[in-house]
Amino acid sequence: MVKKIDMPDKVTSTERFSTKWGLILSVLGIAVGTGNIWRFPRIAAENGGETGAGAFLIAWVTFLFIWSIPLIIAEYGIGRNGRKGVIGSFIKMTSEKFAWMGSFIGFVATAIMFYYSVVAGWCLYYLIESVFSTLPENVEQANMVWEGFQGSMLPSVFHLIMITCGGLIIIKGVKSIERINLILIPSLLLVLVISLIKALTLPGSSAGIVYLFTPDWATLKEPGLWLEALTQNAWDTGAAWGLILTYGAYMRKKDDIAISAFQTGIGNNMVSLMAAVIIFSTVFGTLGGMNMSDGQILDVMRDSGPASTGLTFMWMPQLFQEMAGGKIFAILFFLGLTFAAFSSLISMIELATKVFVDMGITRKKATIAVCTAGFMFGLPSAVSLDFFANQDFVWGVGLMASGGLISFAVIQFGADKFRNTLVNNEESRFKLGRWWVFIIKYVVPVQVITLLAWWIYLSATSFAPDTWYNPLSPFSVATVLVQWGIVVVLFKIYNRRIAQKTILN
Repeated sequence: MVKKIDMPDKVTSTERFSTKWGLILSVLGIAVGTGNIWRFPRIAAENGGETGAGAFLIAWVTFLFIWSIPLIIAEYGIGRNGRKGVIGSFIKMTSEKFAWMGSFIGFVATAIMFYYSVVAGWCLYYLIESVFSTLPENVEQANMVWEGFQGSMLPSVFHLIMITCGGLIIIKGVKSIERINLILIPSLLLVLVISLIKALTLPGSSAGIVYLFTPDWATLKEPGLWLEALTQNAWDTGAAWGLILTYGAYMRKKDDIAISAFQTGIGNNMVSLMAAVIIFSTVFGTLGGMNMSDGQILDVMRDSGPASTGLTFMWMPQLFQEMAGGKIFAILFFLGLTFAAFSSLISMIELATKVFVDMGITRKKATIAVCTAGFMFGLPSAVSLDFFANQDFVWGVGLMASGGLISFAVIQFGADKFRNTLVNNEESRFKLGRWWVFIIKYVVPVQVITLLAWWIYLSATSFAPDTWYNPLSPFSVATVLVQWGIVVVLFKIYNRRIAQKTILN
């Protein structure tokens, strides 16, 4: 039997969020980001059927309650109990021999950070573009701006700017994170509400809303839709990234874990729906006026760059072109989008930084190392959208594996014990029920195993029978398994060293 490690709190464990709102807005800073505004509308468009995308929304909301919120509760509890980063807190929940699992969870979020910083750079570029350039009047002009930007060195430059700015915040610690999110998140929400009101006034916008919320029931039979719905909900909420776990280390004992988890998950998904309504209203309202059919409009939405990466950046400027005072609203929107991207980016930098701080490295040195690595490993995604799409695919699916590992940690600790001692403490106002134990012990593992097995089988037999085994094919099963395998093998080899460094410091 392996002994569980009881690690003493270090100096860094005295850092706490000063208020409940500081915690909630900082965690919303993780959750409310470009995953809501940039990623969610394009994933909904890609998974919509002939009559609508409502079936995707049904699957997406389902996973909010049987995946995201249960795992957010687990992350809050693991982080507050461990008072360390993702590896140290994972070890305290399980044992030293499972350090490699905590390392994998942390790496998935860090791998996403590499290319997420690139997306944050796009946001900053479009903010500057909206200030100093005229808004595009049609699809062709919008496409020229997007392709001209992607064909230059500017994505790499803005990637560097954003990851450097994130590092400057992280160097100063949790108080700096709290202060900046108290500004960024309310500003973003205000801008989105203004944009929503304007979008709904566009002629033809109702067609986009009808399509978004109309279910095409046949699409629920497709495993790809369920896989995309799960990974998107994880993207939306930040569940299973280890980011909420990291911020949970700074959570006060009197903060209610269950209430905070529901506030985080539901509030975040409402923002995603708001963003989707804005984007779908814009595209249908703009192109519908050009006598394009719904099918033609959807083809355009699905073809806005590889994996529709240009959707938000191509169509939002046209929304503002249709408005009175659109220039001002364009600036506000891309300012809000940049804020959203930046708040999420700093949480990813903090996750990796805290891991190294737990190992005895100073916060300053750890931050510089993380940001330097982030810039270097993010460069391929800045240069190639195809490489970017591959990384989004590989590590987006990786969030499912991370969720399974977090569930494993709770099971190792004892799910009932976790609920009774770490969540339902004397300070909690809302008592978490046994339904959570059932979901975390059985439903989450079944989701991971079933969806991964289903996806692998159909990829090999139906989706990509000729390329599923080719690791150089960007969307194959092999590229996922090879990249995951390399990371897991390395962490397994260095498991003992990682654990000892984390425990002793």
